[in-house]
Amino acid sequence: MTEYVSTTPGLYPLPDWAKDDLSDLKGHQKHDLISGDEGEEITATYEEAREEVVGVQTEAGLDRIVEGQLRWDDMLAHPLAVADAVETRGIVRYYDNNNFYREPVVTDDLEPTGDVAAELEAASELIDGEDLQAVLPGPYSLFDLATDERYGDDAEFLGAIAEFLAGEVEAFPAVETLFLLEPSLVESAPADGLDERASEAIDRVASATDAEVVVQPYWGAVEEKVYAHLLDADVDAVGFDFVANQDDNVYNLQEYGATDDVALGLADGQNTLVEDPEAIRDRVEWVEGQLGVTDFETVYLTTNTETFYLPYRKYVEKLEVLAEAADLAEVTAA
Repeated sequence: MTEYVSTTPGLYPLPDWAKDDLSDLKGHQKHDLISGDEGEEITATYEEAREEVVGVQTEAGLDRIVEGQLRWDDMLAHPLAVADAVETRGIVRYYDNNNFYREPVVTDDLEPTGDVAAELEAASELIDGEDLQAVLPGPYSLFDLATDERYGDDAEFLGAIAEFLAGEVEAFPAVETLFLLEPSLVESAPADGLDERASEAIDRVASATDAEVVVQPYWGAVEEKVYAHLLDADVDAVGFDFVANQDDNVYNLQEYGATDDVALGLADGQNTLVEDPEAIRDRVEWVEGQLGVTDFETVYLTTNTETFYLPYRKYVEKLEVLAEAADLAEVTAA
């Protein structure tokens, strides 16, 4: 029988109080952003905020608990932004939305920092029996967002990014699931040759952990050839953004099949409208109905994107909806 698991891609909005406190403590200039060596007051504020968002997930009843990535000033680029071999330079638009990040320029050989592992260690101390989920940018998206001044070749640079992320993963505490966020597979699709290398890079990161690995593209559907190569990676699940694009995602599933597990982005991570749990359950049934006899071992029910775009109260409500929708899907399946 299919197991329905409620979760999110992480990257949560800061609690309102923490946003105010950190604005006073950090400022808004480039030199005020996270670099990995914050002072005691800033560190204590993030620790308290982490405790709050972990508690919110537990109270909502989510099946996977994430650390929240509240320290990530640079969203997906954060793991590179805190690395010694990387210079952060000008402000760059984050894809085509109204968020920005510091351009991470790789100037030397990349080495893992352990920054994300430390966050997960801290989160693991806050949960009591719940399953912890790690979140990282996928190697192709990190490659796409970064600038190379060290390796001089796309294939070598992508390979170095994959090795860097694999090193980060190897330092993780025990986690049940790892979400690799890959919006660039949709927004900046790899060309011929690079699409296969992107799959190999994802495979390299996935091989660094015994956790269940979910690759989550979003803001649309990946191109057919990219999707076919993605299925060659040794991952447990591929995610689908059914908020942004239903038809092309269903086509990929019908035409090329899927992994044994699947992640369905059915709640809108950017819209303040809070979905009804029964409506999400119905959307799950609709997707499964499009695929005929396909029975997934695990279906991850999630927002289609990160939720840091949302007001804090709305993000909490989205978590509650996902947890209830997973419970309803389990009852329906039984």
